[in-house]
Amino acid sequence: MRPNKGANTDRSKVPAVLSIAGSDSSGGAGIQADIKTITAHRLYAETAITAITAQNTLGVTVVQNISPDIVAAQIDAVFDDIRPSAVKIGMVSSVEIIEVIADRLSAWDAQNIVVDPVMVATSGARLIAEDAAEALTRRLFPLATVITPNIPEAMALLDYEVDSERTQQNAAMLLTRRFGCASLVKGGHFVNEANDVLAEPAPLDDEGNHLGDPLTTWFRHKRIETDNTHGTGCTLSSAIACALAQGMDLADAVNAGKAYLTGALAAGFDMGKGSGPVNHMWQY
Repeated sequence: MRPNKGANTDRSKVPAVLSIAGSDSSGGAGIQADIKTITAHRLYAETAITAITAQNTLGVTVVQNISPDIVAAQIDAVFDDIRPSAVKIGMVSSVEIIEVIADRLSAWDAQNIVVDPVMVATSGARLIAEDAAEALTRRLFPLATVITPNIPEAMALLDYEVDSERTQQNAAMLLTRRFGCASLVKGGHFVNEANDVLAEPAPLDDEGNHLGDPLTTWFRHKRIETDNTHGTGCTLSSAIACALAQGMDLADAVNAGKAYLTGALAAGFDMGKGSGPVNHMWQY
């Protein structure tokens, strides 16, 4: 006899996390990395695929965007049935796709949105059209709880040189002022450090004005010396979304995400001829 669908109340309370991103055929980044990360956090993974890529540890050879109508239909199907508690947005490589994502997330009043502004792959391949960057900042950043650029992405977004912890913190504060969302500027591209800084908007007064400068928090975790870093940005942003879905505040969510990524890097796989993937299931 089939069990009553509502009998297992514990299962029914498992939060869902939606990944809106591109597919990585080698399994180390994108949708595949997000599903693994969400599953490792014992949450329920949902997806809306924005592009199909042919890639491996050496780089990206082909990118085929999904029709914007199909992207919109995927998002609607997810929210109409199993509403996610958090949303992670990764590779969105065209203006039209960005527009429909913003429209559908706004229509569904999505919460806990983490935007990883994927512009360049670890291998150096460009993953976003030039005209999509403006749409990304105009439509998706205002919806975000937090954006998670690395240093090259932060410099591209601001046209501002980041070469020290002082300028890294300034960049996070500038991004938060400009776009109104929290900004986590990741320091993994520095040679000797892997420290990230989070800037959060200051509280609002009764008239809706921010009371002072953005609030900053540093996250200092051990740097893992490894060449196997494929999918690190996807993994961190998904882990932060998982923590937000579980009810953590943003600073605690970032700290938990960093700890998870550190473990995944330390246990990374020496697979392929290039930058190998992290081990998303390292805790098991």
